[in-house]
Amino acid sequence: MDRLKNTVRPYAWGSTTAIPHLLGVEPTGEPQAEMWMGAHPGAPSRTARGPLTEVIDAAPERELGDRTVAKFGPRLPFLLKILAAGAPLSLQVHPDLHQAREGYEDEERRGIPVDAGHRNYKDANHKPELICALTEFDGLCGFRDPSQAADLLAGLDIDSLKPYVDLLHAHPEEAALREVLTAVLSADPGQMAETVHETAAACERLGGAYAPYADIAHHYPGDPGVIAAMLLNHVRLQPGEALFLGAGVPHAYLNGLGVEIMANSDNVLRCGLTPKHVDIPELLRIVRFEAGDPGVLRPEASPDGEEVYETPIDEFRLSRYVLPEGSAAHDLTRATPQILLCTAGSVQAGEHPLRPGESVFVPAGEKAQVSGAGTVFRATVVA
Repeated sequence: MDRLKNTVRPYAWGSTTAIPHLLGVEPTGEPQAEMWMGAHPGAPSRTARGPLTEVIDAAPERELGDRTVAKFGPRLPFLLKILAAGAPLSLQVHPDLHQAREGYEDEERRGIPVDAGHRNYKDANHKPELICALTEFDGLCGFRDPSQAADLLAGLDIDSLKPYVDLLHAHPEEAALREVLTAVLSADPGQMAETVHETAAACERLGGAYAPYADIAHHYPGDPGVIAAMLLNHVRLQPGEALFLGAGVPHAYLNGLGVEIMANSDNVLRCGLTPKHVDIPELLRIVRFEAGDPGVLRPEASPDGEEVYETPIDEFRLSRYVLPEGSAAHDLTRATPQILLCTAGSVQAGEHPLRPGESVFVPAGEKAQVSGAGTVFRATVVA
């Protein structure tokens, strides 16, 4: 197996302290948002054999296994991250596989450069995600029931929000959510900025259930995404709890440290809380206007001590081992590629001692054992 050296991405919303604290190093004062583990071409992990992209390209069947290559092609299908949100991320959705392929082919045909600011589809893949909390973690996930969203907006007692309240009460669920989101994102920017200013002041005054939106407005003053965010479920994960984010589900991470895994894609359509391009027609085509419980996941334990976060897709499978002091070694040998990440304590992965934030890549079929006292996340595929 290969010890990984991983890149930390300094996005502006990143915490300045969470990742350094996990790694046991001094903060630099700069935001450190995500640490990437995998073979994404934008920031591949490095090994003693070279960048993981080149290691896999040189012998995909050996590194990934025949079944993985047959199912997903000669690439690692997932990207594993440590994510540290110190401020809200953009409100966003991801396409399903058919939509991604269709959108990518259309933009290629129209000659839109992949790095263009108004490009929606960077690749032809979907991007389901799973976020597992390492600390208390706040996020937004999926639409509230329209009547609950109406009550939340009505409680602010702001005249410019009353038409949205009426719409949410007057229509069937899907139509109500679609009409209100469309109206919010299409409103006159100056008038919407004033509405968001009033909303922020009211949320600050009321606190309680409104407190998250006051904080969002503090980071994104005047952004229509502040109102859009109030249509969504607010979720607070406790350590070890997770959220699965499928295609078309609007979401945003607000604050906290977690382990994130996703299909290897960069396809994002933004709804707000961002200075970047918002393609309203394409966004409305992708969003699933379905209200419901966000579905907090808790791991399902197996007899060998593996705790699995069950999801309905095959590009990734995330689980963890919580190893008590003096426990026997666990055999993790598997016919698919793996990344093992330590997040607490001190563990031994094969010949590699791992401290929090350290990881290894395990080629398909290579013998892998973990022991020690700590927590190890295991990322692999279903093939």
